[in-house]
Amino acid sequence: MSRLERMRQKMHQEKIDAYVVIRPENGRYMSGFTGGEATLYITAKKTFLLTDFRYIEQAKVQAPEFEILKTGNDHFESLAEIGQQAQRVGFEGDFITHANYEKLKNGFPEAELLSLPNLVSYLRSVKDQAEIETIRQAVKIADDAFDNVLKSIEIGQTEEEVGLDLEYSMRRAGASGGSFEFIVASGVRSALPHGTASSKKIHLGEFLTMDFGAVYQGYCSDITRTVFLGEPEDKHREVYEVVLAAQRAGIAAVAPGRTGKEVDAVARKIIEDAGYGDYFGHGLGHSVGLAIHEGPNLSMREERVLEPGMVITVEPGIYIPDWGGVRIEDIVLVTENGCEVLTQAPKEFIIFE
Repeated sequence: MSRLERMRQKMHQEKIDAYVVIRPENGRYMSGFTGGEATLYITAKKTFLLTDFRYIEQAKVQAPEFEILKTGNDHFESLAEIGQQAQRVGFEGDFITHANYEKLKNGFPEAELLSLPNLVSYLRSVKDQAEIETIRQAVKIADDAFDNVLKSIEIGQTEEEVGLDLEYSMRRAGASGGSFEFIVASGVRSALPHGTASSKKIHLGEFLTMDFGAVYQGYCSDITRTVFLGEPEDKHREVYEVVLAAQRAGIAAVAPGRTGKEVDAVARKIIEDAGYGDYFGHGLGHSVGLAIHEGPNLSMREERVLEPGMVITVEPGIYIPDWGGVRIEDIVLVTENGCEVLTQAPKEFIIFE
């Protein structure tokens, strides 16, 4: 079943006549169009892609299943011209601005507008084979970048320099860029779950956490590795081994039919039983695809059931203020019988003398 067929099936279930797509990654997913400005209008029988003159020819090539309409600066005025017959119109209520929502209301004065923000996101959560293979390559690029950085790390480098080395390696390998602003955090800064790279120099006697990923043909990867610089103390080894045990248990728990909440609980219990529960404050993982953070998640509140084809991270961590922290993250593919770990970078306790 094609993406449009699946979309129309969801629209039928929601009893809507039309759906407006404005989120860029959702537009790309449904149409194939990678340009910067587009709005999709999908009905039971027709599909329209609205964009301005800069992207008309590109859209014709990339979105052959859509009728391409040239608009001015305001796509919502053009929507009103083609959608007069719709009685129930769904839209991405989590993404639209208030100003554009008012334009949507004015353009469809007789229609019932329904905020259905997760319609396309739900379809995107289960990847097809082409998407999976693209993500594999994005993961490999990140794996190789980690291997390259391991060979080049030097005491006295700044965190920003380590981050630049990671990005350079990935771009050389074909990435269009990083999946997000890289986290490179050392020493007490490694206790910051989102400690983006700073001018701090790395020193002996501290953790160095690197959280990074590549964008390849639009799809993201996400990996975290924590290494130690110099001779670790017993507590450094202990914290690392607790996180590693939790991560491995979390991966082992990933399987179709389990909820994100159930998987999260498996890894979280290991950290709690070791006495570090107060230092693990985020969810165990999130889905990855055209966006770095997609659904479903692995978290204490996630009730959605995992399905084959979902691609999700497993990333427990322990973060102790004024001391340091450890996070280990892999990307896994949910399979028919369990999961496949896509990330291949080593995760044993790596120590730099």
